[in-house]
Amino acid sequence: MSKNIHPIFDTILDRIDKERLLNQNGIVIWLIGLSGSGKSTLARALENKLYNEGFLTQLLDGDNLRVGLNSNLGFSEEERWENIRRTSEVAKLFVASGIVTICSFITPTDDIRKMAGGIIGDSYFEVFVNCPLEVCEARDVKGIYKKVRNGEIENFTGIGAPFESPKNPHLELNTDNYDLEYCTGKLYDRVINKIRKN
Repeated sequence: MSKNIHPIFDTILDRIDKERLLNQNGIVIWLIGLSGSGKSTLARALENKLYNEGFLTQLLDGDNLRVGLNSNLGFSEEERWENIRRTSEVAKLFVASGIVTICSFITPTDDIRKMAGGIIGDSYFEVFVNCPLEVCEARDVKGIYKKVRNGEIENFTGIGAPFESPKNPHLELNTDNYDLEYCTGKLYDRVINKIRKN
C-alpha cells in the first residue's frame, strides 16, 4: 500500500451502529446463473417484497453496473474478474452500512465466486438460479442468444465461455420448474431471519 494512503476504518461508525439505526441486519444476497435464468427478475421481486416490509435494500445488477461503474470493462476473463471484484467491494460497503444488498450477476466460475465471497466475508449468501441453457436460450429475453448463434457475440457464457455450476450454494432455485412467486417465497424464507433484528 502506498505510504500516501491512510485508511480511517478504525475511526468511522461501526456496522453494528448502522444496523441498529435501520433495525435490520446487512446481508449480501448474490444471485448466480446463466443469462435468462431469471436472476434480475427474482432480484426485483425480492427487493420489492423486502421494501414493502420496511427493509432498506440496494440492488446491484450486472447490466446496470456495466453502464456506470464498470462501463470500461469488456468480457475477457480478466475483465469479468475485475467486474466481480469491483462489485464485491461495492457490496461490502453497502453491507457495512447495514443495507440488504442483492447482487444479480452471472458470476460464471468457482474461482470468481470464491473471490467475491472472500471480499464480502460472512455476510455473503450465494443463490444459484439454476435453469438449463436450452431453456434460457428459448426465453432469450434480451435477444442475446440469437446474436450469439449468428456469430455477432463471441465468448458468451455457457456457449463460448465456461459456466461452472456452484457446488455448494446456500440455496438453489430451479426457475425452469417453479414460477416466480414460488422462487421468491423460497428465497425470502431463507434470508428473512438473517435480516430481521432479534
